[in-house]
Amino acid sequence: MSEQPLPDAGLIALAGDFREALRHSIYLVRRLDADGELSAAQLSTLKMLLDSSGGTAEAGGVRVGEIARNLGVKVPSATEQIIKLERAGLVRREADPADSRAVRVHLTREGHAAVDSANQRRNAVMAAILGSLTDADRKALAAVIPVIGKINESLQP
Repeated sequence: MSEQPLPDAGLIALAGDFREALRHSIYLVRRLDADGELSAAQLSTLKMLLDSSGGTAEAGGVRVGEIARNLGVKVPSATEQIIKLERAGLVRREADPADSRAVRVHLTREGHAAVDSANQRRNAVMAAILGSLTDADRKALAAVIPVIGKINESLQP
């Protein structure tokens, strides 16, 4: 088996800076809606279900194990979040028709509305922050968003 050459020091430094900026941004973005009723983990779960459903409440749902993997938590932690969301009427659980031992989680209409509401509040806060940037800074930000999208696509399983 041949060994892959190591990236150069400049790429290693850029990777570290990029990861650190993303990590810090994630913490800050989670605080944009600190007064919202949903925790960051709950909202992330709802958004994951929305993304997987193509925006409809009646799509195939997501298995609990996949939710746990995407959130970077163990299945019992994901299950705990899902139970809270189910009690709030934001998701529903159903047996997986392909595997009776598995459960699929579906976003309800109320869950969809909760995501929309949180997005509106968070976007309003972020828009106010972006409004404080110069035109050049906003243009630079707009230019980098497709690059981040490409990076995200390359990280998809």
